[in-house]
Amino acid sequence: MKIKPMGKRKLTLANRGGLDLFFLGVGSAFTKRHYQTNLIVIKGKDHLLIDCGTRCPEAMHRVGIATTDIRNVLITHSHADHIGGLEELAIMGRYFAKRKTAMVINETYQHVLWETSLRGGLGHNERTAHKVLTFEDFFEVIRPKKLPEYPRETFSAKVGSIDIKMMRTKHIPDTASDWQSSFWSCAVIIDDRVFFSSDTRYDPDLIRYYDERFSFEAIFHDCQFFNGGVHAGIDELNQLPADIKKRLILSHYGDNWEKFEKIADTYGFAGMAKQHVYYSFG
Repeated sequence: MKIKPMGKRKLTLANRGGLDLFFLGVGSAFTKRHYQTNLIVIKGKDHLLIDCGTRCPEAMHRVGIATTDIRNVLITHSHADHIGGLEELAIMGRYFAKRKTAMVINETYQHVLWETSLRGGLGHNERTAHKVLTFEDFFEVIRPKKLPEYPRETFSAKVGSIDIKMMRTKHIPDTASDWQSSFWSCAVIIDDRVFFSSDTRYDPDLIRYYDERFSFEAIFHDCQFFNGGVHAGIDELNQLPADIKKRLILSHYGDNWEKFEKIADTYGFAGMAKQHVYYSFG
């Protein structure tokens, strides 16, 4: 993995064919010093936006692109720092770009996302054949295939040349004892090479099982600097094996990160994710 600065050029959503990850932001839900942790995967002529939070359109503008430039999106769960900008993306696509954005989403979460989050702001903007609008009026669905051989619910999909696997995580509520009893959320594996946790509580079985299967080159894992709540704490993540920690890059962290840089280094983590650079995997 190489880390390359964006420089003064604007972000381009294509490359020469290698796998690049570009973090529009690396901060927590309530960050003021960074943008929220939303990620763009770029490979050849293909790209995929993973999560579109409240400040995501602003973050895109900062690097020289717009929501109408995004052709494919995947949403990991329904917190505002992951879906807060999705309504803008949908409206700009339908009424300005005059096209649908493709979304990787299974049937269960599509119902949840539309009925509990998006319908109020999108469904009643117009009426078609005397009916309110639906999810499919804004998004082209890429339906992932369920993979039965995994110990937890796992799905697979292709976005052009980008291979995606999505597996259920244990995020909310904080009283849930496992992923089955948690509200819908997922982590993402990209090209069987990179693991992106999105938001999850400390769940060592999640990391260990999939890393044993895929031997990740990098693991981007959300991290808070205290224990408790609905994210993995830095002290909890320190319990992971040294071989995993040396490939684990902390993301989704708070605005007080400078106080923990030395601790992260002492614990043996690969570092803290940085926004507006390319993580290139060749």
